[in-house]
Amino acid sequence: GTGAFLSVLGRNGVGKTTLMRAMLGLLDRTEGEIRLDGQDINRMATHQRARAGIGYVPQGRGILPRFTVYENLQLGGFARTSDRGKELEALVFDMFPILREFRGRAGGNLSGGQQQQLAIARALMTDPRIILLDEPAEGIQPNIVELIEEAILSLNRRFGITIVLVEQNIEFARRASTDFAILEKGRVVASGPIAGLTDDLIHRHMAV
Repeated sequence: GTGAFLSVLGRNGVGKTTLMRAMLGLLDRTEGEIRLDGQDINRMATHQRARAGIGYVPQGRGILPRFTVYENLQLGGFARTSDRGKELEALVFDMFPILREFRGRAGGNLSGGQQQQLAIARALMTDPRIILLDEPAEGIQPNIVELIEEAILSLNRRFGITIVLVEQNIEFARRASTDFAILEKGRVVASGPIAGLTDDLIHRHMAV
């Protein structure tokens, strides 16, 4: 099936990362509900959410610097309930050839762009239904940004994984998303199908 692709936009510091943390159950108190396939996951613990099929690529990537690329990928597999490990591994190396090449290298010795590829690959190893990505292009050299954007699009369109992307790049959001939400001061001030993301809205809520 095809998954949705939601871009969460807004100026810096408007609560985008907080929203991510709420979805992952890392906050003590959240109002409202968070639904995955119609099931309210607000009461689920973080590890249960991973098992329910939520993959997460945090800001700053969160890979383990002393573990090799391959060990980092194996860690992604711990939350997996399916038996698709070998298949997913092949997929990851196909999508990010550099990771196959550097599989024995310590995560901390990769460039920022390579670490970001590893973080996305590790999320994919959980065999997720949803992947949350927190500003995946931040601080990454432009030629790698393109590769990462392609990978995210491919996860959504080829594999039907729902993507929730916190992003500053409006062009990519417009190109990739099915839906958008703009946050301001921790509240959603505008949302809907991506066709509704007008220049006027961007001016009003995102212009610095």
